[in-house]
Amino acid sequence: MTRTNTAPARPRAVADGGANRWLVLVVLCVSLLLVALDATILHVAVPSLTEDLRPSSTALLWIVDAYPLICASLLILFGTLGDRVGRRRILLLGYGLFGIASAVAALATEPGVLIAARALLGVGGAMIMPATLSLLRAVFPDRRERATAIGVWTAVAAIGAAAGPVLGGFLVEHYWWGSVFLINIPLMALILPLGRRLLPESKGSADGPWDVLGALMAAAGVLGCVLGIKRVGAGDPVLALATAGPLLLGAALLVLFVRRQRRRPHPLIDMRLFSRAAFTTSVGCIVLAMLALVGLELIAVQYLQLVLGLSPLETGLRLLPLTFAAMAAGATGSYTLRRIGPRRMVGWGFVLTACAVLLLTLMGEHDRPALLTVGFVLLGFGLQTTLFSAYESMLSEAPQRSAGGAAAIGETSYQLGAGMGIALLGSVMNAAYAPGLAAVPGVPAGVSRDAANSLGEAYQVAAQLGGTAGEALHRAARHAFVNGLHVTLFVSAGLLFLGALMALRLPRVMECPADPELDEDAWQEEPQRAPETGAGGAKGAAGAFGAAETVGAFDTRGSTGAEGAADANGAAGTKVTAGTADVPGASGAVDVRGAAGVDGAAGADETEGAAGVSAAAGVAGPLGVAAPRVPAAREAIEPAGSGRPGH
Repeated sequence: MTRTNTAPARPRAVADGGANRWLVLVVLCVSLLLVALDATILHVAVPSLTEDLRPSSTALLWIVDAYPLICASLLILFGTLGDRVGRRRILLLGYGLFGIASAVAALATEPGVLIAARALLGVGGAMIMPATLSLLRAVFPDRRERATAIGVWTAVAAIGAAAGPVLGGFLVEHYWWGSVFLINIPLMALILPLGRRLLPESKGSADGPWDVLGALMAAAGVLGCVLGIKRVGAGDPVLALATAGPLLLGAALLVLFVRRQRRRPHPLIDMRLFSRAAFTTSVGCIVLAMLALVGLELIAVQYLQLVLGLSPLETGLRLLPLTFAAMAAGATGSYTLRRIGPRRMVGWGFVLTACAVLLLTLMGEHDRPALLTVGFVLLGFGLQTTLFSAYESMLSEAPQRSAGGAAAIGETSYQLGAGMGIALLGSVMNAAYAPGLAAVPGVPAGVSRDAANSLGEAYQVAAQLGGTAGEALHRAARHAFVNGLHVTLFVSAGLLFLGALMALRLPRVMECPADPELDEDAWQEEPQRAPETGAGGAKGAAGAFGAAETVGAFDTRGSTGAEGAADANGAAGTKVTAGTADVPGASGAVDVRGAAGVDGAAGADETEGAAGVSAAAGVAGPLGVAAPRVPAAREAIEPAGSGRPGH
């Protein structure tokens, strides 16, 4: 037998190796850090900018919400556009726009200018977020390395979100509110030239025209849903026109978008992704994890500041254990995923988070620093473990050509989960808090209704009321808030346990393709039945999507007992000795050895290195002859204690 070693048949869309990929990861993480910081850093600057710019209540709401609303609505648009025109190009444009918008926001003297700048920051963030994750998918084709990279990526996201209030509090205290935007400019000036030099270009499929109408439908649909969810979270009635209108319109547009994508031959997002249980479950787990995290963080901040009386800076410092635990979970996530697999990692992450939430129900009206620290550590580690494994599973289920669309789906689910968390847990909190102020001795009913809007307003009303009645209202509001917090924590724990049950649909083991490109071909092509052939088939073509393609795309012509010339891009003269393959209907097929699946075909050309060949199903070869199709060889990394050796 003659063993053939040939060059790969086609180049990869992006360079996937070399030491530079870790420098690429650094650049992507820095850009992600800026976007994550900007999502939370403004919150502590609101009192200062309100005093300076004097915005109306509506304008102040848009100053805070313009960034997340615009960013969430445009993620799918720019994620899929990056697949078409190049993810590096979209990312670099996002860098430039983010820097310009930061300068405009820092120097704004009118509320309208600041709102416009925040909207531009949202556009830049929507260009950056999916591009970082899809480039990471392309630069790290090996799943083991990609898991490590995603662990770093998710840890950086957690650092940015948690460090925003701390850094913002420091800047506002020592400078002015515009400095929270100004810090973006030197960092963008640094990573823009580094990105141009280090980041490789990466594209997905360019077949067919880009669906502009579909992209706009997705953007408007997500915008309507997020806006409606935010209004619910702000306490607006669900059936009010300003709340129900955007929700219903957004949901209708998203339904039409999905139907449109299913009908198009070249959709923006391949809806077949959602037919894969691991992908759909991962997206659902991201939504549930963010629902719990953001809602709990918002309530925790109110508890620390309004019940315990901590300053914004002290509040940020109290939340640091959560950040450090999230960093540790991200750093160890790749090792944990290989050891126990996605199902156990996501499931136990949810269970650990639920236990942390139940532990925090022991919080009362007095400060218990040790309890809070332990609870926040468990909360941060559990949630980050869940998010890491869910993101990794989601991204690994999508082919590289659709990485931008898959990343956009993940980031959109992240934003939707955050909005739903504020709306749902905020509504539960309000429903549990208000009854505690219904009948406070000595307080008029109208005053009690005003105090029931929020704890901060209750404190203001109590101060205006004064005397014994004011003190009674202050105590009742504080007690009612803590009771409402406990109810909210129990509801959150129930949702987290639901997430643990959902995780049972994830794969038990972390499967790693031996050849990522071959795995993509196996995902893209549906297997076809091989036609019946005799021992001496007229033309034996080693298939267009079989193992032969990965080692040189053989076009072998020959009959039984003859020596045929192989058109294999430089591997001419390869012997093809006739024999009966050990697979039905695969006369003259290439035998790929190396792992369990198919034992050798007698007398067939032998190529080592791939695994798990099934030649019974075939696809049409270049001559119209059915050729054996070889699905991606996978190395299953078994969980510890499974009793099965890892390969």
